[in-house]
Amino acid sequence: MKIVALLGRILFALIFILSGISHITGAGVDMTAAAGVPMAGVLVPLAGLLSLAGGLSILLGYKVKIGAWLIVIFLIPVSVALHNFWAVKDPMMAQMHMAMFMKNVSILGGALLLAYFGAGPYSIDHRKG
Repeated sequence: MKIVALLGRILFALIFILSGISHITGAGVDMTAAAGVPMAGVLVPLAGLLSLAGGLSILLGYKVKIGAWLIVIFLIPVSVALHNFWAVKDPMMAQMHMAMFMKNVSILGGALLLAYFGAGPYSIDHRKG
């Protein structure tokens, strides 16, 4: 059953690695700027670096507690700035943003668990320990 921790880390990390790569290349800058985020051209690639670094750390099982905190640092401002459902007037858009916000809150919970418990077996961190 030790393999479950590895599978969980892989599945958890994928969204951050893939979105991190696209954010570094500038994908999402226009949407972020339209949401009123200042300096989106700088902040989106920076968020992409946080996402990619945290995701790779978790995937590899190397310094996972630090990687998980990078994900926390990424998720909190992104969730509040881009999925502020409480400020959206269109009911369907508000519902979509609420779902995205709650997805991020759920993922935030997983990141906090990784920040506390670490990588688990089948990880670089576990081999060093």
